[in-house]
Amino acid sequence: MQTLVLVAHPHLADSTTQQFFKASLPADGVTYRVLDQRDYDVSQEQAALRQADRIILQFPLYWYAAPASLKHWEDTVLTRTFVYGDHRYPLADKELGIVVTTGMPAQAFRRGGTENVTLDALMAPLAALAHRAKMSWLPIFAVHQFNYLDEPQKLRLVVAYQRYLTQSAPDTLANRQAWFAARLPEKVAQLKPADQTTGRLIATTVTQQVDTLAELMATLAMIKEQDDD
Repeated sequence: MQTLVLVAHPHLADSTTQQFFKASLPADGVTYRVLDQRDYDVSQEQAALRQADRIILQFPLYWYAAPASLKHWEDTVLTRTFVYGDHRYPLADKELGIVVTTGMPAQAFRRGGTENVTLDALMAPLAALAHRAKMSWLPIFAVHQFNYLDEPQKLRLVVAYQRYLTQSAPDTLANRQAWFAARLPEKVAQLKPADQTTGRLIATTVTQQVDTLAELMATLAMIKEQDDD
């Protein structure tokens, strides 16, 4: 799977959150681009979208919306003809995800909360775009008050962010286990020699759990078919 991350931020160099995300990018399968141009080569931008399987729009929430640079990119690149006007739908079946950061706690974004609106409601125009282009809309990946996170929370955020960019959807237990199992051998190889035996044991255990889960799911499916009969 090829993932294209498009970042919109008016002060990118000063953003500790965005620098953290950039440092957390997986080594393979992800293209990272910053939307900081006034003039775009539309055909080149559209070609990049065609080549991606998953497109991630990443930005901070500015007055309940994305920064102006993202809107400018949308208005320039996502022409009506490209998105749906010629009835070819080049973005169809691709996945569209949103990584949004806020300076407020998560509970603020709910009815009756400080903001009195949900992030799903605020991101509705982008969800509508995905629907119009016949794309798959991923659950929003929201990071609230990054600077208040402690180190263990940031470590968990690295994993969650990498999974959001590269793990197969939907976010089921089976897909999570498969994602971890596929990446553990590489991580084990990076360990000190004294720790690699333990690492290989962990990797083997995870693989066995994936196989066990697959067998259980197959058994449950058979039971369900018998019940339906």
